[in-house]
Amino acid sequence: MSAPGAAPVAVRWPARLWIALLVFSGVILLDGLENSMIAVSLPEIQRELGMSAATAQWLMGAYILAFGGFLLLGGRFADLFGRRRVLVVAMTVFAFLSLLGVFADDAALLIVSRFVKGMAAAFTAPAAMSLLTTTFPEGPQRNKAFGIFNVFEACGYSCGLLVGGLLAALDWRATFVLPIPIAVLVLAGALLVLPPDPPRAGRARLDLGGAVTLVAGMLLLVYTVTTAADAGWTSPWTIGGFALAGLLLLAFVIIERTVEQPLIRLGILRGRTLVTANLSAALLYGGAMGFQFLLALYLQNLNGWQPWQMALVLLPAGLMVVLAGPRLGALIDRYGVRKVLIAGLVAFVPAYLLMLRMGPEPDLWTVLLPASLLWGVGFALSISALMVAGTSGVADHEQGLASGLLTSSLQVGGAFGLAVVTAAIVPGTRLDQLYPGVAVILVLAVLTLLVQLPRSRTSPASKG
Repeated sequence: MSAPGAAPVAVRWPARLWIALLVFSGVILLDGLENSMIAVSLPEIQRELGMSAATAQWLMGAYILAFGGFLLLGGRFADLFGRRRVLVVAMTVFAFLSLLGVFADDAALLIVSRFVKGMAAAFTAPAAMSLLTTTFPEGPQRNKAFGIFNVFEACGYSCGLLVGGLLAALDWRATFVLPIPIAVLVLAGALLVLPPDPPRAGRARLDLGGAVTLVAGMLLLVYTVTTAADAGWTSPWTIGGFALAGLLLLAFVIIERTVEQPLIRLGILRGRTLVTANLSAALLYGGAMGFQFLLALYLQNLNGWQPWQMALVLLPAGLMVVLAGPRLGALIDRYGVRKVLIAGLVAFVPAYLLMLRMGPEPDLWTVLLPASLLWGVGFALSISALMVAGTSGVADHEQGLASGLLTSSLQVGGAFGLAVVTAAIVPGTRLDQLYPGVAVILVLAVLTLLVQLPRSRTSPASKG
């Protein structure tokens, strides 16, 4: 990687590499669409299928639970059994389940399909990200690729809110139709331009005990975090859930330390850059999910705005990522990944401070849009930088694991931050009850900075 301050290196790719990057980016675009479109479609689905509010929430919860629970296993599968193969198989399952959702008339079947779809996404996401890191060499090329990759993630979420709201107004089933052609294009591109997986030196063997304890522990952890606000943080169910999840993950660690061919090499966690990148990702996403939740409560619940109107408020944030993403590689090459990351993390603090100025009537020009712009700057700079930091220096045969770790940190951190914010604002039916939630996301933003600041002064790796 070029040293900070050096002139940016021009990166020119042939058409094949651009198509490959579009394939990887299409995967993350689908993930963003899935999370945002279903959120704005819930009322219509609930009404047509006669679901209770608690049951309807599992249309989102089932996907998030499976996605967070299977990510680490999905990343390791990509390393062991071939990234292209895992991507193609999992994307085929994803497309089929989208088609199933179009015709489903039973609430239970729809929820189960969402769970399996989340499982499929847990295999496609780390496979795509590790394919990116092994296709584009560390340095200017990978930095540029990650910048473009994250543009698609931002577009998926931002457009999903707006497009999902419009499609749901016509027919909620249209929100299940839209991912199908995108998934088919991703599949076609993967089969056409991605080279076959290289043969492995020996036969890949799955550490079954490690896989079972890891998936069970992660599923229980994500489930406990996402239900803690409703069940109560001190309830026996929550305490028992965390305890059992901890025991399962401890059993996983013991198995990995003793088995001949571990599912995950625990030594990868000794890399300080990787650990701090994952911790920062969890804290950052926790604050970000909390911010979106508070904004939704403020605009939709307290002021009666429609989801598409909230999407327009967040549009400047998405535009910042779209505009900055393709230039992120050059910024990282010139200033170093750590400086770009710190600049992004700093931007979240004033964005969240502005939320303390929420009044009875939404102030679009001096509160909401400035907060959205700052939030977008933070995301534009920090997410790509975290992906670069979290995968740098990792051997090619463990890139799937590193990608799965980073994505898992984002998902679990987001669920945990959302649960803490929800607990802080219960019952959250008045404006003044939202301010403790703002205090929570501010604390998370400051903690994210504190994790990174010592490294920015002491680590030689911070320059790359």
